[in-house]
Amino acid sequence: MTLTDIRPSPIAGRWYPDNPKQLAASLDGYMSCTESLVQPKEIMAFVVPHAGHRYSGPVAGHAFALARGMSPELVVVVSPMHRAYSQPLLTSGHDAYQTPLGPIMIDQAAVAELDTRLTKSLGFGLAPVRNDDEHSLEIELPFLQRALVGEFSLLPVMVRDQTPRVARALGQGLAKILAGRDSLLVASTDLSHFYPRSVAHSLDQVILKHIAALEPEAIFQAEREGKGFACGRGALTAVIWAAKELGATSATILNYATSGDISGDFSQVVGYGAAVITRTFDQR
Repeated sequence: MTLTDIRPSPIAGRWYPDNPKQLAASLDGYMSCTESLVQPKEIMAFVVPHAGHRYSGPVAGHAFALARGMSPELVVVVSPMHRAYSQPLLTSGHDAYQTPLGPIMIDQAAVAELDTRLTKSLGFGLAPVRNDDEHSLEIELPFLQRALVGEFSLLPVMVRDQTPRVARALGQGLAKILAGRDSLLVASTDLSHFYPRSVAHSLDQVILKHIAALEPEAIFQAEREGKGFACGRGALTAVIWAAKELGATSATILNYATSGDISGDFSQVVGYGAAVITRTFDQR
């Protein structure tokens, strides 16, 4: 198939290298961590940060290292939408995403099915946007291209309305269309923003605790009470709800760091966490 409608990358060369060989080498470095997952488990989803690779790559690599050798047919990446679109939920209006490692086809049938289910449950679906400059979804794509085996199609979702009602409906809709499919879920979120390291650490550990316990409702409650913060809480909780609907039994925090670990400035940091969500093989 000849692709003629490809979303060009607005962040390659700034948020991550635009040279394919340099990008591949940097990704391999980030994924060179040695942690292994206790077996037998089936990986269902990852939680990964979305800053520039220089900052978030060392943390995200702990998750994507576990994806090496996986070959899902469909990958769902759910991220926040940082720009002020009026639509609550968005997707790409293009046929594919472009990165320096090549194009990734969007699964239009999956997009259409999710749109239909969301419209039925929420009264609105996925609004297509073209030539967006949202980084938080694209930043994960080169990791997936480098880690996964073979080609995969993409279901991209960007969340503007980060409320429990929308996140739960999104998670339930994703679970319905992924049931029985060879798929992988990716939640793109950073944690606290621009607090001193000690404060950030306290806030972030609350969110990480609720991720590990698969408690999406508690993530929203922690934010309401000022005890924790995740900038992509809608994407994060939607993926947790979807994974639980599909039989998730556990989650493991793989790594945590802050921007200060790279910049050396600990006065105002951004928190980054990586996690894997799994189920036992006999849960099918």
